[in-house]
Amino acid sequence: MLTNKQKELRARLLELDTPAISDALDSLSINGGLLGIKCRTNGLKMAGPAFTVKYKPIQFDSKHFKNAGNYIDNVPECSVVLVDNQGRTDCTSWGGILTTKAKLKNLAGTVIFGSARDLQEIKEKEYPLFSTGVYMVSGKNRAVVEATKVQLDINGTTVKDSDWLFGDMNGVLAIPAEHLEEVIYRAEKTERTELNILGAISGGQNLEEARAQHGYSEPWKE
Repeated sequence: MLTNKQKELRARLLELDTPAISDALDSLSINGGLLGIKCRTNGLKMAGPAFTVKYKPIQFDSKHFKNAGNYIDNVPECSVVLVDNQGRTDCTSWGGILTTKAKLKNLAGTVIFGSARDLQEIKEKEYPLFSTGVYMVSGKNRAVVEATKVQLDINGTTVKDSDWLFGDMNGVLAIPAEHLEEVIYRAEKTERTELNILGAISGGQNLEEARAQHGYSEPWKE
């Protein structure tokens, strides 16, 4: 359950977009982009603290069932599930059943470093999903959960459990929990600055002059 402060920060996040947040992270020398992960559900935004899940591969054995996803029962409300399936695109680690449970638990969304399936069903449920790939082959008997609530490395970006994740049509960013409020503040200032610049150039001002006038290089200082 989010605190009142976290709810306020989440509402502010959802008014922003990933380009503004990325610029804010850059200003703090934080690498937050999750490379190669794409929005799969019609541009739905997503924001919340991460619940991290690490998978490991196993030798396929159709005779001995290995369930891959019962961790979902332990994910707190409003969390974003972040699954590290080592970027695998040959089998999935998310689908329709997990999505149904996630909706019932009021989760904020899911990010898969790997593949998902049942995409039409997930789109119809309007559940925010981001993944490296889309594929139909099940992860059952091919991968199992190794650990939850652990630090992950997603294509070179470190994500700790309870860091925040934000996603939109441009992809997904990880925001360290200790920098969340400052990142939001800087992103809000960045968006306001860019709106001022757009207004200035729409009125006929030279772009270089508009950027200089409105503090484009360091908008959070304005």
